[in-house]
Amino acid sequence: MDDFKKFLSKYWGAILGGIIATIIACTDFYRIVIGIVLVGMGIWAGNYFQNYKENVKDKLKDIIDKM
Repeated sequence: MDDFKKFLSKYWGAILGGIIATIIACTDFYRIVIGIVLVGMGIWAGNYFQNYKENVKDKLKDIIDKM
């Protein structure tokens, strides 16, 4: 019994994550999560491009010139 308690105390985060991932996969909730992540990434990218427009232009120009 002590070994089982040690196992649970050591890997409780992984077990909980596996259970949550299984529930999300079974309920198609992952589509909503993916959508929220994509919207967040789009907001971050737009903000980055707006604030660092000159740097982005220079980096894109360098990439195009290398081709």
